[in-house]
Amino acid sequence: MKIYDTEQIRNIAFVSHGGAGKTTLTEAMLFNTGAINRMGKVEDGNTVSDYDPEEIKRQISINLAMIPVEWKNCKINVIDTPGFADFSSEVRSAVRVADGVAVLISAPDGVEVLTEVYWKLADKRNLPRVLFVNKMDRENANFDAAFAGLRETFGNKVVALQIPIGKEKDFKGIIDILKMKAYYGTEDGKMKEEEIPEEFMDIVNEQREVLIEAVAEADDELLMKYLEGEELTEEEIEKGLTIGIKNASIFPVLCGSAVNNIGIQNLMDFFVTYMPNPAEAVQENDLADKPFAGIVFKTLADPYTGKVSYLRLFQGELTNEKPLYNPNKGVEEKAGQLLIMRGKNQEPVTTLKAGDICAIPKLQQTSTGDTLCEKGSDTVLEGIEFPEPNFSVAIAPKNKGDEDKLGSGMSRILNEDPVLIMEKNVETNETILTGMGELHLDVVVSKLKERYGVQVEMSTPKVPYRETIRKSVSGVEAKYKKQTGGRGQYGHVFLDVAPLPDKEFEFHETIFGGVVPKQYIPAVEKGVVEAMKEGVLAKYPVTNIKVTLVDGSYHSVDSSEHAFKLAGSMALKKALEQADPVLLEPIMEVEVRVPEKFMGDIMGDLNSKRGRILGMDSEGEEQVVRAMVPLAEMYRYAIDLKSITQGRGNFKMKFSHYEEVPPNIAEKVIQEAASEEEEE
Repeated sequence: MKIYDTEQIRNIAFVSHGGAGKTTLTEAMLFNTGAINRMGKVEDGNTVSDYDPEEIKRQISINLAMIPVEWKNCKINVIDTPGFADFSSEVRSAVRVADGVAVLISAPDGVEVLTEVYWKLADKRNLPRVLFVNKMDRENANFDAAFAGLRETFGNKVVALQIPIGKEKDFKGIIDILKMKAYYGTEDGKMKEEEIPEEFMDIVNEQREVLIEAVAEADDELLMKYLEGEELTEEEIEKGLTIGIKNASIFPVLCGSAVNNIGIQNLMDFFVTYMPNPAEAVQENDLADKPFAGIVFKTLADPYTGKVSYLRLFQGELTNEKPLYNPNKGVEEKAGQLLIMRGKNQEPVTTLKAGDICAIPKLQQTSTGDTLCEKGSDTVLEGIEFPEPNFSVAIAPKNKGDEDKLGSGMSRILNEDPVLIMEKNVETNETILTGMGELHLDVVVSKLKERYGVQVEMSTPKVPYRETIRKSVSGVEAKYKKQTGGRGQYGHVFLDVAPLPDKEFEFHETIFGGVVPKQYIPAVEKGVVEAMKEGVLAKYPVTNIKVTLVDGSYHSVDSSEHAFKLAGSMALKKALEQADPVLLEPIMEVEVRVPEKFMGDIMGDLNSKRGRILGMDSEGEEQVVRAMVPLAEMYRYAIDLKSITQGRGNFKMKFSHYEEVPPNIAEKVIQEAASEEEEE
């Protein structure tokens, strides 16, 4: 592949709800350039961008894929992204490094949930967007309904640039409202230009007037001319359209059928003519003469080829073997061989110009979101804002002895997935894996098996309950005495134990007259602390207690630290049984963001989960509900929220405090703990 200058590059993220045909569109584009001899099919597992075994097995995109397409002396860097919410981090990476976004709409389905979600991501960066109504050949394809839905959802900035000729099995071409020509599909994918059929002229003229009005509003000079009743020239219309697209004040709508390769060459022409090159891009306006700097926006951890980092070059020029500096980590890296990726295929390249995208193998310490730059310039570019994962499972290897393999495999998977979290819960002794949803974690477990030979069992995590007391007890006695010939063991203590609401633990002593020698007092505290690891109700850790050593006795020969430690432990267990022990559960501070129409359902659902609503606020188009909810009720909330809001809601939570468990629930927890103990 030749080296392209900044002005010849277009970086375009393809985004949509799942099933709108992004991967098929990339196949059609590659076919039109001669890069492939025949178009692959997602269902056959032979497309260029869906090459991961998990993608082939599931027939969906899971990772973003780079698909550079060479067309009319330009390089269109297509970033093909997944259309499932569980993999939205890939979309965020793509949107961060793209200079424009192509939003695909399925003609039979219209605007769907993730169309809106990903549109908002592009909105945040004010990125130029083009809408492509795909699948015009499918049954129930309805361009008018899809277009009306786009205007209703995204406003009057949405303007038709094309309309279809026919629909469903009779779909045969498109009408270009700007060029005022009709284009018909042919067997080789080339579009045959003809005059517009007479029966379409009324709708074409109507939509052209809407287009010209939008174009005029994009530029003050053109608007003055338009308002004075003068006709705009073709050059002026094209100029205004270019400005409006670049400034995200016009969102043009094109249409076609990727699977039949109708309208795809027109779309490719549109990318080249109207989408901004990296130097023109609104978000960065980077210049080639600045020192080299770029962002790593994707990391692959291939079990055979090792770690590969995808880099978008925002400024300067990068060459093979150039020393790199990572200012986020404060370390130097070596570039090695630069690669152009097309799906899984790699092509070496010697130089990369500002705005282009490449891959660099074997970077040791650089992660997704890090900047790479020249040492000394210390440029740190804005990173990637990833969503917070909030769906957790406990994982354990099926086969004993596979713990090391599990750790090694997970370490590589964590390296390539910035939203995945794995941590050990010391209280429940479980390994907790947290991701974006069931599908996300299912893919991780499948990768562990297929890539690294580790079979894993998933389960709902245990709740890290705790135990405490509701009343004070005084003078609880315990004596540890053992005589086995020779030196014996003797420790004797009296403890006062009281609730301590605001602190986890305090230990005091009020010993007079040396009844417990000073050297043994720390041993008593140690015994108390060890006994707190397992409460008397369900063997959960004990918290919020104040313990005071008030009395005791010792033996001049037989007493020892060990004996007083055991006496302290025994006394605490006795005291807990007498002090009205109760079970505590973790309470989470939860923030839920949803469109207003779901507020009633969200409030009802949180109440059914024993939640306490703290307040509600409006933030833009979203309603924010804040609540306190027991963790025990939140483990499957990611699934519940998706169901209630059809995927439009999101939430985050953090630990707040512990609270007493209601008696009916506490009874169940205690019974379950007793059953588990019996089984063991």
